[in-house]
Formats: sequence, C-alpha cells, structure tokens
Amino acid sequence: MAKKTGTAKGRNKEQSKQQFLSTVGKILKTKGHTALKVNDIALTAGLNKKLIYRYFGSTEQLLDEYLHQQDFWSNVGKDSIPTEIKDGGQEFLTQMLSEQFNYVAQNKAFQKVLLWSLTEQRKSLQKLIDDQEANGEVLFENIMAPHFGDKITNCRAVLAILVAGLYYLNLFTEVNGSKFCGIDLKTEEGRSKIHQAISFLVEQTYSM
Repeated sequence: MAKKTGTAKGRNKEQSKQQFLSTVGKILKTKGHTALKVNDIALTAGLNKKLIYRYFGSTEQLLDEYLHQQDFWSNVGKDSIPTEIKDGGQEFLTQMLSEQFNYVAQNKAFQKVLLWSLTEQRKSLQKLIDDQEANGEVLFENIMAPHFGDKITNCRAVLAILVAGLYYLNLFTEVNGSKFCGIDLKTEEGRSKIHQAISFLVEQTYSM
C-alpha cells in the first residue's frame, strides 16, 4: 500500500507541476508577462501557491523551467547532432533554421517570451539567453568550427543575422501584418520563399 501511495504522490506532483507550467503559458498568451505573479499563477492554475515553492523553489525557477521547455535552441544540443557529418553541418544547419522558423510561427507563447526578453531584464530571461549561447557553442565547436577554421567568426555573424531575422519575421507577421518586403508570410507560398532563402543563404555561407 505504501508503494502505491508514493507512486500516487509522485504522479500528483508531476501533474501539478505541469499544470503550473501550462498556466504560465496561458497567462503569457492572454495577459502578458506582467501578470506572471505568484498569486495570479496559483489562482489561474487552481492550486495552492505554496506548491510553487515546494515543487520549483520559487516563481523565478518555475519561469526558468517553462522558458527552457519552450525555447527552440535550448532543446538543440549534442543529442540533436547527426553522428556523421560530411558537409560541415550545412544540411543540419539549414534544417535547424527552417525548424526554428516554423516553431516560432506555431508557438504563440514563445512569441510572447521573445517580446518579453526585449523589454525587461530578469534573471530567468538572462539564464535562458546564457543557456542559448552555451548550446550554440556546442554546435559551433562540434560542427562548424572544424569546417570554417579561421573563418568561423564570419559564420557566427551570418548566423546571428539569420536567427534574429527569422525571429523578427514571425513576430512582425503576428503583430503588424502578413506582408514583409512584399512577401505574404501567412501564406504557404510566402513561407516557402523564406525556406528557400534559408537554404540559399546557408549555401552561400558555406562557400566562403
């Protein structure tokens, strides 16, 4: 009986944790980051706020976990790298940038996170950015640096523009309208053009 009780408690804990994490996303999408206060999170989740401290340690750590669950690049690490790379990572990089473009378009809560990171300094946001950079280093050092050699800084600069540009296109499309440079980014044809451009720009980068 004790074993079953322990299992049930563990299951309830995980259910409550997921409920809090889902609630953070719900509040971000409907009310924005300014509403992410402990009392608001607990009330919306329908759970006692003490459970936030028990399961996460603090509201900031709850936000940490949520942000890392949602972030695209935080979830691209060593396990995502192909075991055999023959093209210096060109195909892999093209795929990752295309997936980033699609992911942000589909994830409204993460769009709010991106906007939030531009408007407020916060420990959880800084930790996310630091972890993104750390994961990026894994990709640079394990895939691209061996291929580019002393031109790796040029590669970093191009990727900075590509990653940021793809973020911005999705945010612009969601907030201010569907057309950018005459391309309707809410149509399949328009988004296909962006994917083609990603392939072209990565190819040009690898021909440096």
